[in-house]
Amino acid sequence: MLRFFLSALIAVTLSLSAQAQEAGIEDTISRQIQAFQADDFDQAFGFASPSLQSMFRTPDNFRRMVTQGYPMVWRPAQVDYLEQRTEDGTIWQKVMITDQKGGVHVLDYRMLQTQEGWKINGVALLDSSAVAV
Repeated sequence: MLRFFLSALIAVTLSLSAQAQEAGIEDTISRQIQAFQADDFDQAFGFASPSLQSMFRTPDNFRRMVTQGYPMVWRPAQVDYLEQRTEDGTIWQKVMITDQKGGVHVLDYRMLQTQEGWKINGVALLDSSAVAV
């Protein structure tokens, strides 16, 4: 009986931990998108990992990259979180974004856990026609 209880407790703990991780990652992405929508690129830049911040150096450089390369993230009409997965120790969050014109885009967010919480460590635009959603 004790073994069953401990097994159940471990299963519940792992499930809660995974749910907390998922919620933290989704919150980070959502908060960055909210900052984009408010044109607060200083705040949005803060959700980028240290390596991305080093690469772009300033919130203004980051703004140019986002507005020119990822306009669907800057001004989304709808954001839906799809599956989260781990590959080679890296956590990826797939996100489906519908833009203002109704176009559907699927992005893969590479996440990094830091002492300050979850950070976005890269985003890949996927071929949305090849993605099962």
